Amino acid sequence: MTAHFNHTIIASTDPAAMAAFYRDLLEADEQPSWGPFTNLTIGGDVLLQFATPPVEFPPQHYAYLLDDEHFDRAYAWITAAARQHWADPQQTRPGEVNDEHGGRGVYLLDPSGHYLELITRPYL
Repeated sequence: MTAHFNHTIIASTDPAAMAAFYRDLLEADEQPSWGPFTNLTIGGDVLLQFATPPVEFPPQHYAYLLDDEHFDRAYAWITAAARQHWADPQQTRPGEVNDEHGGRGVYLLDPSGHYLELITRPYL
């Protein structure tokens, strides 16, 4: 059997706020929560679990592949909320979208400081 990505725990300073942010940005589906986890699913039934870890955590990078229509809605949400965003991971092109890899992409930070990348075409 080919391996498939199933779930990840995303370290969160406020799991409920993080889940709300990801639900709106990624149009994710709410799932029952348990223990320390606030849960959502995205395409392919991938479970995103938000929890506060017992230790300090470094920011991580999470990239999400969106279709063009979803990207348009997500970008409208980002700009309507006046969220800082960049066309590049070095944050040298603020307020822009890139057109690399045959699609579009944008970078932003989530409420816990993780680096998010939204793209419309996969790199491979």
